[in-house]
Amino acid sequence: MTDVILTGTGLYTPPSAITNDELVTCFNIWVRAENKRNHAAIEAGENQPLPESCSAFIEKASGIRSRYVMDKEGILDPERMLPRIPERNNDEPSVQCEMAVTAAKDAFGQARLSADDIDGVIVACSNMQRPYPAVAVEVQHFLGTSGFAFDMNVACSSATFGLQVASDMIRSGSARRILMVNPEICTGHLNFRDRDSHFIFGDACTAVVLESADVARTEGWKVRGTRLWTSFSNNIRNNAGFLNRAAEEGLGARDKLFVQNGRKVFKEVCPQVAKQITEHLGDSGIPVSDVSRLWLHQANLAMNQLISKKVFGREARPEEAPVILDEYANTSSAGSVIAFHKHSQGMKAGSKGVLCSFGAGYSIGSVILEKR
Repeated sequence: MTDVILTGTGLYTPPSAITNDELVTCFNIWVRAENKRNHAAIEAGENQPLPESCSAFIEKASGIRSRYVMDKEGILDPERMLPRIPERNNDEPSVQCEMAVTAAKDAFGQARLSADDIDGVIVACSNMQRPYPAVAVEVQHFLGTSGFAFDMNVACSSATFGLQVASDMIRSGSARRILMVNPEICTGHLNFRDRDSHFIFGDACTAVVLESADVARTEGWKVRGTRLWTSFSNNIRNNAGFLNRAAEEGLGARDKLFVQNGRKVFKEVCPQVAKQITEHLGDSGIPVSDVSRLWLHQANLAMNQLISKKVFGREARPEEAPVILDEYANTSSAGSVIAFHKHSQGMKAGSKGVLCSFGAGYSIGSVILEKR
């Protein structure tokens, strides 16, 4: 089988950003209005007053300081508190398609390719804005690539699962070059009125080009191995779907947006991620001491610090487990790719690293890369 080479990555960053202070100001205005509206019930002991949030709490709980968003005005409107993203005419590129095309062109530049060179497109992300036609087929159309295209969803692990699918297809000979894109509009499924999670997500889109070694035009990174793992859990869940209209009593309920039991996720996921990375490296014959980078899923700073400590057997240096969530927040499947995109340049030939994502499912995907 041919070697698979990662030759290009791309990134689309929305033009607007929201700081913790801005987010907290909006949230607390809403909280005060709600507590005032429910004053009688609170005084009677029937309801508990809603607690306010603060920037110090957000940064301590997550490491997040800011996030990029597709619509800032709607999120920071206390009467709305969700992005305003108008529907488009069916003949126009959709929002996710537009994000993906921009990130893809960035990746093509790194790989020294054009759309004509691509055999397949995979759109892998947490939420598609429609069931069909596939967003990937739309991206294929607006980029002008040939071959095939399809969507896939494994929540925050979508990118690493997409990388394994693409790698397997290239190794089997069913494609020579595949574009994998991750257009994440996470603010669209975030409850901005939930104090425990209103700060978690941001929006972004990443793109990765994988090629057969015999056609690659740049040195890139050799894919030394991929590994996937899943185990069912309700601790991260979103019940939004097309069947909601068939049970109208549940429309608008909290579970139709992102919900999680953060403490259980932390306790159960971190050891499993460290175990997967360590065993994957061992089975690949790569000592942990040879690993220069861990490009981890960017959900929570404490999670990444614990995982990297378990893998390295010591506290990781900042360059060994780079962090981008302070600026981008959790961008679901795009996070680990953003970390790679921003923190893989200039590394020497032979350098090794692991790109790893984890999230709802539970799901974990790890990709071992070696600089050529």
